Amino acid sequence: MSELSFEQMLDESFKTIHNGEVVDGTVIDVKPDEIILNIGCKADGIISKSEYSNDQSLDLTTVVKVGDPMTVKVLKVNDGEGQMLLTYKRLAAEKGNERLREAYENKEVLKATVTQILGGGLCATVEEARVFIPASLVSDSYEKDLSKYEGQEIEFVISEFNPRRNRVIGDRRQLLVAERAERQKELFAKLQIGDTIEGTVKNVTDFGAFIDLGGVDGLLHISEMSWGRVENPKKVFQVGDVLKVLVKDINDTKVALSLKFPETNPWANATEDFAVGTVITGKVARMTDFGAFVELAPGVDALLHVSQISRAHVEKPSDVLSIGQEITAKIVDLNEADKKISLSMKALEEPEAQEYTEE
Repeated sequence: MSELSFEQMLDESFKTIHNGEVVDGTVIDVKPDEIILNIGCKADGIISKSEYSNDQSLDLTTVVKVGDPMTVKVLKVNDGEGQMLLTYKRLAAEKGNERLREAYENKEVLKATVTQILGGGLCATVEEARVFIPASLVSDSYEKDLSKYEGQEIEFVISEFNPRRNRVIGDRRQLLVAERAERQKELFAKLQIGDTIEGTVKNVTDFGAFIDLGGVDGLLHISEMSWGRVENPKKVFQVGDVLKVLVKDINDTKVALSLKFPETNPWANATEDFAVGTVITGKVARMTDFGAFVELAPGVDALLHVSQISRAHVEKPSDVLSIGQEITAKIVDLNEADKKISLSMKALEEPEAQEYTEE
């Protein structure tokens, strides 16, 4: 039996490695754009920056140091120059995909940082595996600008898992919908008609404002915004305003709100404040051909009939009055039940002197 040469002994001391094999190694050198590993072969293995991370601005010397152990995958045993090409990124992504598969099958809630904003949604990375969250599944309401999510840590579930087609879809919306439903359930369990509750203006329309009560949206109709008249809700409220509102009605999941609190009702002391015979000052709020409506207080309009404007003949109110004009008149009638008040300016005028002729 012949003795082996030193070179043969050396060759046999190295293990044989194949493409696609997962191996362990030790870092023997690090440069900004590549890592060199000793993996127990005649040739050292090389990991390029692009095979370590998707971040091409990364300086590898800041994340890896000589002596670090690494588990990698062999891409090519010989690249033609006697070098062995390795990948860290792809092996990590495979492990990440397995993690995503488990999460998909178990309907597990994952938490990850948003790494990229795209026109159609967000990208998050779970253990080097990429998850795409379409814009329609980012929130439970439409969001035009997704840039605020960049760098944020968010929770989601995997709703579609097909790595072969590069389709791993995350869904954040269903978590928010479920969370909102739970908050609604809790709120409706304790919410009562007549309660005063704090809410935030979520949206303002021509007919009212939608108020977020903490998982439940209530409608503050334009007619319930004030005891007085509100012409345009958008001039009164802005999205984000915090209000204390009165729960006026609850119908299934619909909540009607009001800012007309009983203690501020201007008609509460009408018999005293607007007693017949009282001389009062108000502003002309609107006019018709038959008279002018005068605001005596927010929510209290009184009718000044055209026949009560002056002892002189007035064809129509706009001939002598204007919107916003302040007038003084006497209250000549009060119908508290129907919330109607009648005024007279004529009653404050001195009667014309009557002429008497002797026969």
